[in-house]
Amino acid sequence: MGILEKISEIEKEIARTQKNKATEYHLGLLKAKLAKYRAQLLEPSKSASSKGEGFDVMKSGDARVALIGFPSVGKSTFLSLMTSTASEAASYEFTTLTCIPGVIEYKGANIQLLDLPGIIEGAAQGKGRGRQVIAVARTADVVIMMLDATKGEVQRSLLEKELESVGIRLNKHKPNIYFKPKKGGGISFNSTVTLTQCSEKLVQLILHEYKIFNAEVLFREDCSPDEFIDVIVGNRVYMPCLYHQPPPSQSQVYNKIDQISMEEVDRLARKPNSVVISCGMKLNLDYLLEMLWEYLALTCIYTKKRGQRPDFTDAIILRKGASVEHVCHRIHRSLASQFKYALVWGTSTKYSPQRVGLTHTMEHEDVIQIVKK
Repeated sequence: MGILEKISEIEKEIARTQKNKATEYHLGLLKAKLAKYRAQLLEPSKSASSKGEGFDVMKSGDARVALIGFPSVGKSTFLSLMTSTASEAASYEFTTLTCIPGVIEYKGANIQLLDLPGIIEGAAQGKGRGRQVIAVARTADVVIMMLDATKGEVQRSLLEKELESVGIRLNKHKPNIYFKPKKGGGISFNSTVTLTQCSEKLVQLILHEYKIFNAEVLFREDCSPDEFIDVIVGNRVYMPCLYHQPPPSQSQVYNKIDQISMEEVDRLARKPNSVVISCGMKLNLDYLLEMLWEYLALTCIYTKKRGQRPDFTDAIILRKGASVEHVCHRIHRSLASQFKYALVWGTSTKYSPQRVGLTHTMEHEDVIQIVKK
């Protein structure tokens, strides 16, 4: 029996098993086996050919955004509208066969936008170049899930299932579980909260499935067996997703809203992490950019030389929460070691200018002047 057949059998058994206290250990083991087989499926075979044309796009700019969706939902049209790159668009499926990059210039930042080929059900198993598309999506900072507003909710659930099966967790945070394999001493299990989904016995069974017999495990939040398995595997990617509606790493965007009723548009727009747009009529694209900026959590910092006006033409783009030390490293790798103090103007200070040190947290559109020793 091949890996695909084993995965299918386990998925069927999980689906027909009732969820209760008596079956929790059995379900936990099934989920651990499922995760193992999926990991084997994603390992590149030694006889595999070289990467497909157009998929080895170099990461550039201040952030990377991947467009994911089924064929003919408007990804190429969206790329052409938002960037200066022309991506071939047509009314038939699979017009785009490679990864086509473009650049969105917004608030002083260069955001790399990747138009990926449409994926189909079974993409995680390699159908329709699905593995290559998903591999590129794993390198993105945010995923925009492009959906056809005329086709209901089925597209969203199918795409989420494909991405989940290859370790992409959308709009989720990394489980707060401390896990460290050891060379001896057995399994040390502790928790700082009351656990309702996992028990010490279930944790041990899952670890034994992975041939781990010595480890330290500390639960700092009430996590499920699936989340614990994610921690053991260790290669999960947690990113925001935007669906056609608002806010962070996976976004869901509903296109073709000009073809549905206003009541349906209103319903879709009120869903979490969703934005509704129309590429054909160029509706709501500005709001989508605003939401994308929020999800990326980028900050513009402007620099100033002594006795001169700030340079508002060339911003330093950093992540939210960046400190003065991050600014120094971005300007020059040796600047932090020569740092004496900095003067900062902006919302991060009580008064302007304020003298600060390396640990001061910068905010959007702050101006900084660095003084060396």
